[in-house]
Amino acid sequence: MSITAAQVNDLRQRTGISMMQCKKALEEANGNEEKAIEILRKKGAAKAAEKADRVMKEGIVIAEVKGDKAVVVKLTCETDFVSKNPEFIALANKAAAEALKKGAEKAEAVMADELKALFVRLGENMALEIKMMEGKGIGTYIHTTGKIATLVRLKDSDEDKARDIAMHIAAMSPKHINPEDVPTAEVEKEKEIWKELLKKEGKPEAMFDKIMIGKERKYREENALSKQSFVKNGDQTVEQYLSGNTVIEFMRKSI
Repeated sequence: MSITAAQVNDLRQRTGISMMQCKKALEEANGNEEKAIEILRKKGAAKAAEKADRVMKEGIVIAEVKGDKAVVVKLTCETDFVSKNPEFIALANKAAAEALKKGAEKAEAVMADELKALFVRLGENMALEIKMMEGKGIGTYIHTTGKIATLVRLKDSDEDKARDIAMHIAAMSPKHINPEDVPTAEVEKEKEIWKELLKKEGKPEAMFDKIMIGKERKYREENALSKQSFVKNGDQTVEQYLSGNTVIEFMRKSI
């Protein structure tokens, strides 16, 4: 059967084991997550699987750029104490370096044994996530807490503006680039909530359609990077700050 990325990610979050190992286990288990955990235990990942129910709410996120390649690494653990451990931080940095050389998937495979060994030494469940971005015009920002990292790629290279937009993304957490990128299904779900609220407020149903138009426009703009008020100057939008330049893609990872 076909194994989805969501299934692989869920198992990885539970076990702290690499995506490649999780995918293979799920394929062998025909998509059954509990059976996949049993398979992982039999293959020597027992300790990680045994702690699958322990929540990973701490960790670090780092971002690095090298030439036209950029990487974000998210390494999670259970406690703030472990998140500050030098070995834990070194593993995240090594994962980033490996990804820039070999790509995200190969880096995760390379780091799988080291992650498992660190898990044994520090005694906490851990999970590693690596995302890549390629092309010119990339900017990055890492929050001083080490809990948020962002990447953004602009159509035209501009180091200062790319970093400013990356900082904005860290602060404002947009979901999409432009208002029209917000999925219709997402808007329709919001409309259901708005209708119920309007009924409770006693608004006449004849006004609903007109009110919905305004609410939809506002919702789309609030969730679109280009229309958000620029974090360093609230008098202009991100689109206005870019002054003709545009955002091609972005990503934000946080603990």
